[in-house]
Amino acid sequence: MYNVFGFFSLAGEVQMIKGIGIDLCSVSRISACLARPGFKERVFTDQELTYAKGRKNAPQHFAAAFAAKEAFAKAGGWGIGKIGLKNVWIERTSNGPVLFWKKRADMFLKELGADKAHVSLSHEGNHAIALVILEGE
Repeated sequence: MYNVFGFFSLAGEVQMIKGIGIDLCSVSRISACLARPGFKERVFTDQELTYAKGRKNAPQHFAAAFAAKEAFAKAGGWGIGKIGLKNVWIERTSNGPVLFWKKRADMFLKELGADKAHVSLSHEGNHAIALVILEGE
């Protein structure tokens, strides 16, 4: 059920969209970056490294994770430099990808009034895309 201010959750509380971010990432660009010494370790968490390395086309998965970090920063209007690349990461669950963040990012979310993040990832060929929606009461 929608109203002018937000929407009602199944529990009955009003939820507000606090931000929406989207990012498109070139797989070939990320692939070239992956060849640089130290890039993976500076940008991706252990969880992201383990997941992508275990996949057939690892650069696509790295590009999707990178796009999610950028989309998160855009959704909050902060910019990735303020948040930090390793302070936000993607983990895959049986229900799909989930966005996690550390205390540094949590501080910015609280300032915005957001306490939840929804993420959708997709990749095909040379492109990976991520959409992030930040939500709060």
